[in-house]
Amino acid sequence: MRSEEYTNLDRVEREHWYYVGKRQIVNYWLNTSGAIHPGSKLLDCGAGTGAFASEMQGKLRVAAMDDHQESLDILRQRLPQDAVIEGNCTEIPLPSGSFNAVTALDVLEHIPDDSQAAKELIRVLAPNGTLVVTVPAMMVLWSDWDVSLHHQRRYTKSTLLSLFEALPVTVEHCSYINVAVMPLVWLARKARKLGIGTTSRAEDQIPPKLVNTALLSTFVNLGCSRFNFPFGVGLLLVARKHDQA
Repeated sequence: MRSEEYTNLDRVEREHWYYVGKRQIVNYWLNTSGAIHPGSKLLDCGAGTGAFASEMQGKLRVAAMDDHQESLDILRQRLPQDAVIEGNCTEIPLPSGSFNAVTALDVLEHIPDDSQAAKELIRVLAPNGTLVVTVPAMMVLWSDWDVSLHHQRRYTKSTLLSLFEALPVTVEHCSYINVAVMPLVWLARKARKLGIGTTSRAEDQIPPKLVNTALLSTFVNLGCSRFNFPFGVGLLLVARKHDQA
């Protein structure tokens, strides 16, 4: 990402319904899988500003990895020094089978070789360990927001699943998320491309409290459902590594 995007993200992600909701949804799926307990180890790949890793501290042992200096500087302010790892998702500098849970939250879309990244995420996962991945979905939503964040692509359910089909995991859940706002997001991004309306990005602004609360509740309730939605602004995948013992 551009340096200024870390500042934007750090400013809004503690309160904005999307960022708060995403963390709650991922926490739900990790907890449902049984991955969260004091003896477990979690690797958050592409940890960004460390909001998720910080929230998970105390629930299990957390390591946060990133390869951007801006991110590493923020992570070292928020987490113990030995919990911060410099590295990238295509060549994780850690032993195989080291973690009971691995997360990559809106990370794979930044990586040119996302297939190699998927292999590495699974490699460092212990047998029976849980992987949770989120990515932006549907190229019809591609916008200047994707460009500014240096996205390589947006995914469909089939392209996301294809990354893991030859790997030693069972996909336990894969569905579109952030479903309710999909029509509004499409309209807003279409309008911006046509030069209609505001030039500011909704992702950078925290909505009024009542709106923020309502959007958060809807996002989380649908994101924690086992229903497979046919479309959405994002995708969530939950997979369990095969027991190799």
